[in-house]
Amino acid sequence: MTAAVAASDMSLAEPASERAALNPRTLAMLSAPILPLLLRLAWPNVLVMLTQSSTGLIETFFVGKLGTDALTGMALVFPGVMLMQMISAGAMGGGISSAIARALGARRQDEADSLVLHAFIINGALGAIFSAIMLMFGRAIYTALGGHGGALDAAMIYSNVVFTGNISLWLMNAFASAIRGAGNMLTPALVNLVGALLLVPLSPALIFGIGPFPALGIAGGAYAFVTYNVAGALFLGWYTMSGRNLARLHLAKLRWPLFSGILRVGLVGTISSVQTNLVIICATALVGTRFGESAIAGFGTGVRLEYLLVPLVFGFGAPIVAMVGTNIGAGQGRRALQIAQMGAGMSFVVCEIIGLAAAVFPTPWLGLFSNNAEMLASGSAYLRIVGPLYGFFGMGLALYFASQGAGRLLVPLLAGFVRLLITLLFGWLALAVTGSLDVLFAVLAFGLFAYGTIIAIVVGRGGWFRTARA
Repeated sequence: MTAAVAASDMSLAEPASERAALNPRTLAMLSAPILPLLLRLAWPNVLVMLTQSSTGLIETFFVGKLGTDALTGMALVFPGVMLMQMISAGAMGGGISSAIARALGARRQDEADSLVLHAFIINGALGAIFSAIMLMFGRAIYTALGGHGGALDAAMIYSNVVFTGNISLWLMNAFASAIRGAGNMLTPALVNLVGALLLVPLSPALIFGIGPFPALGIAGGAYAFVTYNVAGALFLGWYTMSGRNLARLHLAKLRWPLFSGILRVGLVGTISSVQTNLVIICATALVGTRFGESAIAGFGTGVRLEYLLVPLVFGFGAPIVAMVGTNIGAGQGRRALQIAQMGAGMSFVVCEIIGLAAAVFPTPWLGLFSNNAEMLASGSAYLRIVGPLYGFFGMGLALYFASQGAGRLLVPLLAGFVRLLITLLFGWLALAVTGSLDVLFAVLAFGLFAYGTIIAIVVGRGGWFRTARA
């Protein structure tokens, strides 16, 4: 903190009448006690993310009843689905929230309104591009990950449905991010909560053919997921157009600086999200090529818990982005850094508790999805070795969101490259030298430790503000 922060910290020294003119949400983010405000903004998101995670587990539970091929096929597709969610909500979504929060913090209302339209265009275009890529090259990608036979067929069925409706996911998260950037965490949370609760009966109904619904097998879960995204996009789009949000969707002149304001943060965040998924994809390939499909299913089911930490930390991350962005926009760098540190500490504690519980009791988690002995063995080994380092992943991820709010993502980007390098180089060497799955998992655990520690040290020493001056 110290000199770098102090040099950048342009504290507000404005008349009380001007401070009073701010919207109450914006004023609270600039002056309210940090911890109570962060907890108040975070709890709806955390609740919703836990609900969404539960629905994902329920879907995996029902798909597991279709057999090992279906479970393996879902494990092959899951990194791609999570990549779309992480980029649209976390990376580009963080760029959207950050840009709108900074505009509102600096009292540029017209700019905040125009940013919603620019966000709609950006996410819509990216959603269409990713859909085309996966529909054209999905089979080649899943084959490269070790899928073949019935597992590959199941992966293609699930993937084609999900990525046909992929644009709805991107648009829903564009609108949700615009709303969160204005400091409103509750509305997107309620939409996600209602949608998640509807998914619970819809998914098994479409998978097994309950009541009037046809039995669609693994495709049923995909259709339920797409239905939820379409409904959420329509409602949140209407909400931003209605004027109920502080940043309103309406026709406006397109301006490159506004595209740039989102993309500057969002594209770097996208690289970071790709890094996270590449780690899992590369590890999946290493496991699959050496140990077979049952090991893929075990690793994929175990690593799903790590993936579930992402939306959980996002519950804290969304308000962190808005609070940090608003304070950076208002010139309150010291307060912005304090927000980041508190959010990182809470995320570390929550993720570490989950990781330790999974390490001590891996079988109850894995047994929800399959009783295959090889699957249970590889999944248990992963959770015992990697689980105790989950806290560092949560801490690093929270500081990644904070860096989005600050518009300074160089440090998380570099830390992500370090983690990816550790996985690719040392993971391959570990298998080449020892042939041990446990040693590979130890390398993955060290990657998590390095990722979180690097970001925490550099950001805590004022890395944001040195980058800004440079």
